[in-house]
Amino acid sequence: MNSRASNPLESAHVTRKRFGQHFLRDEGIIQRIVDAIAPAPGQRLVEIGPGEGAITLPLLRRAGQIAVIELDRDLLPRIAATCKDVGAVEIIHADVLEVDLGALATNARLRLVGNLPYNISSPILFHCMQHLDSIQDMHFMLQREVVDRMAAAPGSKIYGRLSVMLQLACRIEPLLGVPPEAFRPPPKVDSAVVRLTPMPMEARPLRHARLIEQLVRAAFGQRRKTLSNALRDFASATQMRAVDIDPGDRAEQLAPAAFVRLAGHLAQAQDKPESRN
Repeated sequence: MNSRASNPLESAHVTRKRFGQHFLRDEGIIQRIVDAIAPAPGQRLVEIGPGEGAITLPLLRRAGQIAVIELDRDLLPRIAATCKDVGAVEIIHADVLEVDLGALATNARLRLVGNLPYNISSPILFHCMQHLDSIQDMHFMLQREVVDRMAAAPGSKIYGRLSVMLQLACRIEPLLGVPPEAFRPPPKVDSAVVRLTPMPMEARPLRHARLIEQLVRAAFGQRRKTLSNALRDFASATQMRAVDIDPGDRAEQLAPAAFVRLAGHLAQAQDKPESRN
């Protein structure tokens, strides 16, 4: 995670706004995060955005090895110096959105860790979702509002596409809140740490995954409209009622499982077209 620790390089790194850098410096919170992750030798830890290595270092001490993905090239020598002689560190200079996470799962499934840049946290989450079969769990620091959205229940104003897609694939556990003063520089928002544990493959709706994603995107892309209007390019009112969905409802009223039911029904109807009402 982007963090600050005793650094063997003398000058402090100048944080860059375009990378969304806020380095965690509260030692108590760092320890709580590491304890929640509970790394062990032999596990395949991958950290997104290690910053100056303050979280990297205690993880490395416990696990003996870690891979880090860092876009800011100025931080690479700092990470290497901070972790020197502590354990095996693989430094990947890249944008995480362009990294094939599945290819990193060589000997074991990945345990992902990261203080995700708040301006691109959702794209990173969806990128990770494409590699769930290679992931054991994820521990991410995010804007508190995003964590609340991830765990939101149907009917909530903050329940949306992110909520549905993550809840269909992962168990979501908000772990702890982190105030702005715990960072350098302090962000203008509260933060939180969340654990995501992928569900077993058989528990995830993989068969109609593409259609489910399309339905969820369309429904929440026009969330003020009724489902009959928002999903008119996909399903008729009759088709919605067939799976106990009220066409007069709005997207935020549907539980994740309802989108799965509708996708399954629509897929079956492809071989047996019905009239659109």
